[in-house]
Amino acid sequence: MATAIIGVSASGETEIRSKYPSIASTGLGRLLGRIYDSFSFPIWGIKLSNLLFVLPTAPVGVLLYTLNKLTGERYVLTNRSIQRWAVIGLRQIQSVTLTDVNEIEYVQLPGQEYFHAGDLLLKNAKGDTVLRVQGVKDADIFRQIIEKARDARIGAEESLAVIEARA
Repeated sequence: MATAIIGVSASGETEIRSKYPSIASTGLGRLLGRIYDSFSFPIWGIKLSNLLFVLPTAPVGVLLYTLNKLTGERYVLTNRSIQRWAVIGLRQIQSVTLTDVNEIEYVQLPGQEYFHAGDLLLKNAKGDTVLRVQGVKDADIFRQIIEKARDARIGAEESLAVIEARA
């Protein structure tokens, strides 16, 4: 009896990971991140800018977070594609098959570093950006997961092509 391989499905798509953008995906969120990182002088091990600015601006951050979760987008990685979905209406906005992704570039915009977030630019063989995954936390780790899923998808398709050629 054959054993199942996680993320591999002969019948359809299987979700591997879902990511919501952080507030670092917005201009105001990145501005807050830049303000929070503005004074690196530590007082009792805490950055001076964190002591001065985080508490007074916390309601803005909470509002941005809430709006992002209620009206924003999410990214879904499956064993066949990476998709961008609207949270409201649960409709798919964009889908890119993993085999169309040739390169994934990690970009960290000013202000995203504070939130440990970044953007991923998914590029095709021509070097065109086919999808921008904006402001996701731990973007470099998510990039590695996408690359592994892509490599597995390509390997599965190559194996299927060999099997079909034998028939």
